[in-house]
Amino acid sequence: MKSLANSIYSCFKKKGEFSLKEAYSKNSDKPKETVRARIYDNLGIKFERVAKGLYKTIDGDESCVLIEGDGRNLSMLDDASIDCILTDHPWLDKKSNKGGDRNFATYDCFKYNLDDFKEKARVLKDGCFLVEILPAENENNYDYLYQIKKYAEQCGLLYYSKVTWKKGNFVSNTGRKSKNTQDVMIFSKGKARNLRIDVKKTKETGEIHHMSGTTQMLPTMFDIPPVGKGDKIHQSELPLTLCEKILQFVTKQGEIVLDSFAGSGVVGGCRIKFETKLHPDRTCASEYC
Repeated sequence: MKSLANSIYSCFKKKGEFSLKEAYSKNSDKPKETVRARIYDNLGIKFERVAKGLYKTIDGDESCVLIEGDGRNLSMLDDASIDCILTDHPWLDKKSNKGGDRNFATYDCFKYNLDDFKEKARVLKDGCFLVEILPAENENNYDYLYQIKKYAEQCGLLYYSKVTWKKGNFVSNTGRKSKNTQDVMIFSKGKARNLRIDVKKTKETGEIHHMSGTTQMLPTMFDIPPVGKGDKIHQSELPLTLCEKILQFVTKQGEIVLDSFAGSGVVGGCRIKFETKLHPDRTCASEYC
């Protein structure tokens, strides 16, 4: 016979967040004190407290799967099977990837085409986010960056936002311009899903309500240093902190994230601290691998 704690967990595992009022309603045959006690007994095991009267389930079944092959070929993935795509494709820009006698991309590079975005849209679930790490715009690549947006649009991937990644104090001299930024370009498959908690409605009803968009307001900039030369395992390795911060905004606990190219595998090593802001001075965080 399923325990009351497991029953509560099963009720809200997919939804994630729940209120005591919702837990009482789903288990109306049990005294409220008993329902509340089973939640308290399993804090840190099955549940986590978000705020007074508000909780979330903990999913401990995370894993990382690495598939060797062509990152542009997603045929092994089912339609609408992915909750988020976060990737940094080896973009082809011969002029910008050279600076003096230095070559900033010694690996194979390419330019996206429409079929690439058709595949991204096919495997991504409705409302979920595609995040592309792209070079800052310059005189060599502006047309290609525009074309990427048009490819996405043609496949039902709507432009959601762009956040600059400032690489701390690091500056590289490429082409005509000294630069220390890249762009985090975010698209949604159709209208963005509801990830942000509607604080006002949640307080009024006692039940968790969400609004369309990322889990929180996006920052104007990610100010994160790049991976140091001595620590890199890949020439264009993204910093772990950057990937973790991005995923905080576009995913929920226990979801499936795809990195199509995974040069260094850094996305698979992310350990996310999800923050749910219900009040200006009240924050709760949970982590998963």
